[in-house]
Amino acid sequence: MLGNKIPIRHGSVLNGLRAANALARDILIKTASQVAVGITTGEVDRYAAAEMKARGCKSAFLGYRKFPGHICISINEEVVHGIGGPRVIQDGDVVKIDVGIEHDGWIGDNALTVPVGNVAKETLHLLAATEESLHIAIRHARDGWMLGDLSHSVENHVVQYGYTVVREFVGHGVGRKLHEEPQVPNYGRKGDRPRLKAGMSIAIEPMVNMGTGKTRVLSDNWTAITQDRKPSAHYEHVVLITEQDPEVLTFRKRMFPNGVNDLTPLPVSSLI
Repeated sequence: MLGNKIPIRHGSVLNGLRAANALARDILIKTASQVAVGITTGEVDRYAAAEMKARGCKSAFLGYRKFPGHICISINEEVVHGIGGPRVIQDGDVVKIDVGIEHDGWIGDNALTVPVGNVAKETLHLLAATEESLHIAIRHARDGWMLGDLSHSVENHVVQYGYTVVREFVGHGVGRKLHEEPQVPNYGRKGDRPRLKAGMSIAIEPMVNMGTGKTRVLSDNWTAITQDRKPSAHYEHVVLITEQDPEVLTFRKRMFPNGVNDLTPLPVSSLI
């Protein structure tokens, strides 16, 4: 993948991208705070839709390749691309919320995983390790560094706990379109190109499984689940590469501030 195909933006034009991603972040946190025992995934989707309308933006997912939801909402063994519907959220579930919006011609995109009630300790460990891998990867999003180093850092972190990364789905560039170049895998070889450059904006989104990394897609043609039906976790930020430190456009507080050393998650409402 050639670096000269990757959009590079500078100056005031980036303000629109910053605004869209800040908005996506706010909607994600408000939507995720609605996740609770007894609520259906369809109710969460409709809440997100109302938030988008109230804030003057629209879903970047609805209608994309005929996707029927306003957000992606995926539970337990569902990795990504779950569709809101009649499924009732249960005590002990982990619920992945992925919000993508379009605002004034710019895309905002981010995701997190919400633990509900009495979640098994080993599952909380998976969530903490996945969120930790995201922040390790962000530290590699620097001008002049190689994308392969960033991608390698995700898998390198989670395999020490016996986890696997999903290879069928990857992160991506974000800007005027939901999916721009480059693809951003959660695995790779150190030193692999392209070389990252200031002005690139990328969605880094580790998808990490407790068991096998292999997935399959359900009959709805969207929802991807782990083949062994063990839990999966998903966290995502959009990051702007600058000449200095990475700028996290969807910045929020970490759910597990101390990573796997403290498995007591912060309430979603406190993350903003």
